[in-house]
Amino acid sequence: MGLVFNLFNLLLSYGSLAIAVPTSSILLRPRADGVVNQTTCNGEQYTYQQLAGYGFVPSNARDSYGDTLGGFGSSIAIDQKSWKLLKNGTYTGTLYAVPDRGWNTQGTLNYQNRIHKFSISFTPAPNATLANPSPPNLFLIYESTTLLTDPTGTPTTGLDADPQGGLTIPGFPLLPAATYTGNGFGQPGPGGHRASLDTEGLVLAKDGSYYISDEYGPYIYHFSPSGTLLSAIQPPPAYLPRRNDSISFSANSPPIYDPARAVVPANPQSGRSNNQGLEGLTISPDGKTLYALMQSALINDGGPDNPNRRQARLLEYSIPGNPHQEPEYVAEYVVTLPLWTDPTAKKSKQLKVAAQSEIHALGNGAFFILARDSGAGRGQSSTTSIYRHIDIFTLANATNIKSPTNDAVNGSIASPTGTLNPGIQAATYCSFLDFNVNSQLNRFGVHNGGAQDAGLLDEKWESIAVVPVDGKKGKDGEFYVFSLSDNDFVTQDGYLNGGAYHYADASGFNVDTQALVFQVQLPQDADPLT
Repeated sequence: MGLVFNLFNLLLSYGSLAIAVPTSSILLRPRADGVVNQTTCNGEQYTYQQLAGYGFVPSNARDSYGDTLGGFGSSIAIDQKSWKLLKNGTYTGTLYAVPDRGWNTQGTLNYQNRIHKFSISFTPAPNATLANPSPPNLFLIYESTTLLTDPTGTPTTGLDADPQGGLTIPGFPLLPAATYTGNGFGQPGPGGHRASLDTEGLVLAKDGSYYISDEYGPYIYHFSPSGTLLSAIQPPPAYLPRRNDSISFSANSPPIYDPARAVVPANPQSGRSNNQGLEGLTISPDGKTLYALMQSALINDGGPDNPNRRQARLLEYSIPGNPHQEPEYVAEYVVTLPLWTDPTAKKSKQLKVAAQSEIHALGNGAFFILARDSGAGRGQSSTTSIYRHIDIFTLANATNIKSPTNDAVNGSIASPTGTLNPGIQAATYCSFLDFNVNSQLNRFGVHNGGAQDAGLLDEKWESIAVVPVDGKKGKDGEFYVFSLSDNDFVTQDGYLNGGAYHYADASGFNVDTQALVFQVQLPQDADPLT
């Protein structure tokens, strides 16, 4: 089972923090009937009832390979078959989580990509109040880790991909790859050449395998239950990053041992922007359709700058019943991302796009989407987040933009300023659940804005998983929505490379991985249990 630890005592002490929060950071207040917010989207009602839970994993926790257990809020999935409501009112289940490319705040490293497995213990605290806040009531107990390899068994890496070329394997598209010296951590070693992944989206397939989306490609990878790469989906040519008329997978994120390495030009000239790949990945409840959403607009659609990078493309793939067949690209849509105003920026730069970090299919043609600001939270220069939402979009009236013209190299569906081309209807977008409601957060001893302490919400929230409140099928329409933060592996007691590489983040902070559980009511035709 690997390294197992129980966070109960640590979590109880953490929940007793005294918090002082300015009222100006409360963006939304509960209604008199106890409902935090209601939204009608495409004629259907969605209700945010309450914040139901909170927990965290310490920044210096380590996995069974001796590496820091960080960044795993990048994407999560809960095994629906494991979700149980016990007679004592506690829920249990199994959660899978994928970290991104490892500790990279000071440069990328030769971190082997992986999938972590946790057991969940969650006991709702409906009577938690501002006057009598609940201690953490969600416990994530680490179970095991699956390391990812290419088809030959060679470990994958989080190192930035080479500016030119890639890894050639028969039966696969050209894979982003990194050529490194030494051991890839700035220490002696033989050097090597490995497939580069910046893993951001996770889907559990019905056969126990995993679909994972990444930012370097941006690709969708299919891994076996043991972590071996089975196949790779390369998106249409319009998505592929190009510099100087050639595919260039680098995200201009040099390794920590060569910080002066320059990529020219710094940003690709078309395709995905640096670090703005397939951030969102979800699957239909029947397991037959994959959806992958770009974090923000392609460069050819208005990216990479604010506020023009609003038009994010959504890819739809049909998964065949034959496991030996590749998924088929069947449709493509546009999601117009929301805007927010950054009060810390100069006036001409205040309008920004809330880039998306995750999506989740709701089974009724609608999707949850986690859109957020950046630069505010634990360890950041600002403590007050302005826009940190799980919103909703629906494809009911959206235009299928899949075409040879739109998907060609430099194919464009929007102007350089982000205005959609005539005849294109984006998905209907509806604001819904605000993370930053302090009247809810304070019920669990955490907050948005105010003191730079351990109770301050992390900056990056990047995952969504949905489970039924009834512990069965959710026929009553009530569900819990789990979301975890990506702490960027920021700790003063970090370990990588099998525990042989010790680091302390230059920020001086210890940023725990935080978890929130929201209770919501969905329309009766929703089926979000993927």
